[in-house]
Order: sequence, then structure tokens, then C-alpha cells
Amino acid sequence: MPDPEQARQREQAEFAALAAQYHPQPPLARNLAWAFVVGGLICVVGQLFIFAFQAAGLTATQAGARAAVALLAVGSILTALGVYDEIGRYGGAGAAIPITGFANSIVSPAMEFRTEGLVFGFAARLFSIAGPVITFGILAAMGSALVRFLLLGR
Repeated sequence: MPDPEQARQREQAEFAALAAQYHPQPPLARNLAWAFVVGGLICVVGQLFIFAFQAAGLTATQAGARAAVALLAVGSILTALGVYDEIGRYGGAGAAIPITGFANSIVSPAMEFRTEGLVFGFAARLFSIAGPVITFGILAAMGSALVRFLLLGR
């Protein structure tokens, strides 16, 4: 007598193979090209901010920090206007990885839940995605500093 569990697993495997035949494959080369172009354009805009801040008399470090803040502001504004979603639709990871993608990950959930009120909607959802990223970044920095201290003694 055949095992019903094995029969179910075999049917699921057959269905998965059949479904894979009809599942459209994403255009990998086109997606990679768009991610490269969009990510590159975001970086070009960031570099233009740095050049502008340096032309205003700031040092390279100061200009870089202000450019990061400017890119966060631009990403937040574009997300609030609904434009960054379109950029992300075409750019994929090229739009998600730069600092503007971080701004999008903070503002997007907050905008989505703003109808629930200022505290329980906007503020509660503000760091729903970015909060774990910030927490992990802080813990990773503390861990690497501890390892460095233990290995080098300074």
C-alpha cells in the first residue's frame, strides 16, 4: 500500500515542475542593465551634490555628509510624491541599495499608515523596516569594535 505522504510529495513535485515550465523567466540582462544605470545615476547625483558643497567651501568630509543628507531628503520627497516607486520598479536593486533606497524604506511604510494617525500610524511604522537595519548596523559595529579591541588591544 503506497504511503499517502509520499504520494502527496510526488504530486507536489510534479506540479512544481509543470508550473516551472510555464513561469516566465525574468529578462536578467535587461534588469541588470537598468539596475546599473539607475544606481549609477543616483551616485552621479550624489557626486554632483559633493562637488556643489565643496564649491561652497566645505571640506570633502563635510561635503560628503551633507550630500548624504541631501540624498536622504531627495529620496524621502520622491517617495512621498510616489515617484520613487516608479524608479524602483525599473531600477530594482539599483534604486534600493543607495542611501535613497534607505530613505524610501523609512518613508514608504510611514506614508502607507498615515491614515491611522500621527502616533499609531506614522510614527509606529516609520522604522518598521529600517529599524532592524539600524539595530543590526549598531550591533555589527559594536561587535567589530570589540573584536578589534581584543585582537589589537586598542
